Formats: sequence, structure tokens, C-alpha cells
Amino acid sequence: MKKAIYPGSFDPVTLGHLDIIRRSASLVDHLIVGVLNNSTKTPLFSVEERVNMLREVTKDLSNVEVLSFSGLLVDFAAEHNVSVIIRGLRAVTDFEYELAMSQTNRVAAPGIDTIFLTTSLKYAYLSSSIVKEMAMYGGDIHKFVPEEIIDRVYEKYGIKQ
Repeated sequence: MKKAIYPGSFDPVTLGHLDIIRRSASLVDHLIVGVLNNSTKTPLFSVEERVNMLREVTKDLSNVEVLSFSGLLVDFAAEHNVSVIIRGLRAVTDFEYELAMSQTNRVAAPGIDTIFLTTSLKYAYLSSSIVKEMAMYGGDIHKFVPEEIIDRVYEKYGIKQ
């Protein structure tokens, strides 16, 4: 059984993330979406909220499991017997960072490979940061995030839609 992890903060999950999740799920038998609990950042949504949102928007994908983790990704991968990490790339600037991370992971855990999926062109500009900035000012985020979570994003900024 081929297993992979697609890690990220997903704060909040975007349609770009969901696109990578769907495409990744079609490539492997079992996909773990790993939601990073990074204690050095102050996320908009708690790790529990992010996990729950991802479970909701991926409930139709029977081979997708959503879990949270903290610490090193390679340790999380080893805990779950996963040898493939999937990362999405939007632009060349993403590649430089992701290449360094994949090489570091490869040195730390030689049995783990990273596969890069380029983001679908219609989401190439999209990031969670853009979504948060748009929502903070009451902008329309309907084209950026799954329908199921739109109200939750606005609620974080005290905006009723």
C-alpha cells in the first residue's frame, strides 16, 4: 500500500489545498493530510478547528485521513510508516524553499522522498494569507475557500455574511 503525507498549516484550507489533496489522493492508496501544530505561530484557527474543517471538506475522499502533528515532519512520517511527502508548488519562490526542505528531510530520513505537485493554474496565486487578508476587510472569499468554511473564516473577524 502506497501511503503519502500532504503536510501544511491549512489556516484556513483553501481551494488550492483541496485541489492538491484531491489530486494526491488519486495517486496513492492512503493520504494523510498532516495539520501542523506550530507553537511558534499564532494561527487564526486552532489545530482542532483546522483538522475538523479539513475532515469536513474531504469527507467524500475515502482514502484521506486528517491528523494533526507537531515536531518534525519526518518523525510524523515515520510514526505512520509513510515514505512519501507531497508538497504543492505555486511558483519558483516556493520551489527554492521546498527544495531545501526536501533535501533536509532526505538527509534526516533517507527513506523519505518528496513529490512536488504544481498547483492548478487557477489557484496559482492563492494562499491562506491572501484569504485572511481578504476576509479581514470583508472581501469576498467565495472563490478562495470551500463553501463549507466561508462563514467560519468571516466569524473569526466578527463579520456576518
